[in-house]
Amino acid sequence: MKQRNLLLGFYGLLTIAGIFLLTQLKFTFDFEQFFPQGDPDWEFFKQYRDDFESDDNFLLIAVERKEGVFDSVFLQQFHDLTLKAGDLPHITSAMSLTKMQYPLKTPFGLTAVPVIHLDAPDFYESDRTKVLQDRRFVNNLISEDGTALTIVLKTINQSSLEQSEELMDSLYQLLNTYPFEKKHILGRAYFQTAMVEMETREVLVSTLIAALLTIVILFFIFRRWWTVFIAIAGIGLALLFFLGLLSALGRELNALAALYPILMCIVGVADTIHITSKYLDELEKGHDRETAIRTTLREIGLATFITCITTAIGFASLLTNRTAPIQGFGLNAALGVVVAFFTIYGWLWAMLPRFKTDQLIKFTPEYAFWGRSMERIYHFTRLRGRSIAWISAGLMALCLLGISQINTNYRLKSNMPRGQQITEDFLYFESKFSGFRPVEFAVFPQNGRQADDFEVLQEMDKFETQLRSYAPMKTLVSINDVYRSLNAMNYGNRPEGYRLPDSLADFNKLQQLVNKMPPSASEVLLSKNHDKARIAGRMQDVGRDTIALIQDDIARWTSTNIDSGIVQFKITGTGVILDKNSAYIRDNMLQGLIPSVLVVAFIMGFLFKDLRMVLVFVIPNVFPLFFAGALIGFLGIPLEAGIATVFSIVFGIATDDTVHFLSNFKLCRSRGLSVEDSLRTTLAETGKAMCLGSIILFFSFLVMLFSIHPPSVTVGLLVSVTLAGALFCDLLLVPVLVRWLIKDQPGGDAKRPNGPVDMPAAVATIRQ
Repeated sequence: MKQRNLLLGFYGLLTIAGIFLLTQLKFTFDFEQFFPQGDPDWEFFKQYRDDFESDDNFLLIAVERKEGVFDSVFLQQFHDLTLKAGDLPHITSAMSLTKMQYPLKTPFGLTAVPVIHLDAPDFYESDRTKVLQDRRFVNNLISEDGTALTIVLKTINQSSLEQSEELMDSLYQLLNTYPFEKKHILGRAYFQTAMVEMETREVLVSTLIAALLTIVILFFIFRRWWTVFIAIAGIGLALLFFLGLLSALGRELNALAALYPILMCIVGVADTIHITSKYLDELEKGHDRETAIRTTLREIGLATFITCITTAIGFASLLTNRTAPIQGFGLNAALGVVVAFFTIYGWLWAMLPRFKTDQLIKFTPEYAFWGRSMERIYHFTRLRGRSIAWISAGLMALCLLGISQINTNYRLKSNMPRGQQITEDFLYFESKFSGFRPVEFAVFPQNGRQADDFEVLQEMDKFETQLRSYAPMKTLVSINDVYRSLNAMNYGNRPEGYRLPDSLADFNKLQQLVNKMPPSASEVLLSKNHDKARIAGRMQDVGRDTIALIQDDIARWTSTNIDSGIVQFKITGTGVILDKNSAYIRDNMLQGLIPSVLVVAFIMGFLFKDLRMVLVFVIPNVFPLFFAGALIGFLGIPLEAGIATVFSIVFGIATDDTVHFLSNFKLCRSRGLSVEDSLRTTLAETGKAMCLGSIILFFSFLVMLFSIHPPSVTVGLLVSVTLAGALFCDLLLVPVLVRWLIKDQPGGDAKRPNGPVDMPAAVATIRQ
């Protein structure tokens, strides 16, 4: 007891440290985290970004007036907001329609006239007509129906979370001083702050709901509040120590962190049931508390430790992924499983001997139901083995068909939190303007030409015209726009004059004017030494597969319509890299699991010393992976980074029941029982624990239904349904495989129990 008190004292110190470290735990969100590390397109874009600027360094503010924006009071307020927004922290420039000007040639040189005559309402009607015919402004600075205006704020490149929070706090304060009907925001800083708020909320909610679910399940099994308290306290300590360890290691949490409390509860409840049930069983045999706990940890410890290792290996398979958040989730989850195992084992060793048997469990007559159910399952697998095998083969073929239908038509909106302002804002910009998704084309002049040579710009002009023919691309900007604007000046700034000049001589005149402009007018569109240029824009979120078709069509058109000896184009940008990452995940979703399956199979081979048992283990645990892939394919769920974690979660957890089943089967065989009697006894002794464990898993992952993060909801549903299917594999398919692969030796003296196998005692019905 003195050693137990010392351990509890040590846990107390860890608790104090854990609480302190918990206050230092940080959340993070950045699209760049989901880029595949080492990918050549990502490496190219980083260099491209250094030459120009990041394609997500913007913050859009849209305000709406249903009657139309051409109202003097509204426009004056909007213009004032534009000017003040430019002074916000971490903003480098602010642009809106009220600041735009047309160039104007006069006998005294160039001057400019406003696009909107703010102080002359008599010009509003003509201004409106002209603006809504100008492709530079429509869908970019003003909506097509003329009811909404946008302020485009340029932010510093790659702003940090702290900088984004400072910017958004200042912006909210500024917006609250204006009486606009509707205000919508979109951009990197907004995404960072809003998604981190969502991540924090997800962890808190999932922790609370998982704790309540654990309390209900444990009380249903043991019917004693002391047992519930011991289990909840142990799981709470494990979660606290785990999060504290992550904080101490400097690891930041992302959107997948909401799964951590659920995983800790699952591991904790399973370990608690195994240890407590075995401990009570030993007490029922008449052993004293010290002997009972020692026997429990010695006999149940190895099997449970093996399940801990196999679960950790399943999560560790995510380390093969080239996406940092997925790697981090796999490593953190594997670490959490190990922390939970040792924390709960130490806690139960210190606490259980302090309580009497009747303080830990209340015996009820419901346990007989499980014994009868397992007896029926045993007879069913014995009589219908061939049917089970054929049905399994048919389901596998169906799974392969479903996997072939997996798509990667990933959309940004599929990751947007449900019922939140950020989602409403995102959809608003999708419907009213050109959307959020950045699109970039790098321009490389060939054979010694410069990017602003006339013939290069002509090829660029043809390319841009083709790009605008695709409906999702509503906003594009390039160095050509500077020349088009100056050329339109010669036509009274009418829309028909907004084009490149027709002759080289006219172009040279305009180039002289461009060279006199301040460098800031073109430095983000043309490199300093003019060896490359940039076509930038935004497009609507139509899905990765749809965009891939557009990209293929652009490549085909370019190969036949652009002179590659003059200029070449390369698509790049954050959107392209995100799309590539989703395709990479689809093509490699099972690749990372292969080493894990082999490692776990090796462990099983080492433990059982029988290749046939390894096959019996592998087949039913690979089947759920195919089942999960088939669900994704048949349900039309786009495969992206978060959904890809389903396979590792399923494999890591589904192996537990198989390990316990085969371990019990081997124990029965070592006692001299025949194959049939070993199967019958194994189902009787482990069947209930397997069913209860699967029920725990099923409802634990259904906790994700309370998430506002759609991928988390999808992961919860997929894992719940798939693990339910894994239970049927263990109860139905494993016995069939055992009968086919493992035979009794002829003439053996296998012992047979007298009469049917029943649950030996009330407590034994919940042991595993």
